[in-house]
Amino acid sequence: QVQLVEVGGGLVQAGCSLRLSCAASGRAFSSYGMGWLRPAPGKAREFVAAISWSGGRTYYADSVKGRFTISRDNAKNTVYLQMNSLIPEDTAVYYCAATQRGTAYLGKDYDYWGQGTQVTVSS
Repeated sequence: QVQLVEVGGGLVQAGCSLRLSCAASGRAFSSYGMGWLRPAPGKAREFVAAISWSGGRTYYADSVKGRFTISRDNAKNTVYLQMNSLIPEDTAVYYCAATQRGTAYLGKDYDYWGQGTQVTVSS
């Protein structure tokens, strides 16, 4: 079992930055692939970014590539999402999730979820 708690959301203007953090507790954080997802019209949760257990591989949705950076610190049991050049379309609740499958792009392939943190970007 893994418990995940996200912090760092807020209200910002377009063009600004936010950094989300997700602290994990429980079993063997470093053995899980981690991801960030958000709700989207017509989808349960849309893939935003993912990182492998070692941090050596990262993946991004086209909509955030070049603006967002996912990273992790296994010594601190924490995964981060640095969000730069935010746009109003980034407004959503952002969920941190853990998978035993290495990396995953679909919400159904994640095993554990945080409660989410709200990001609101004003124009």
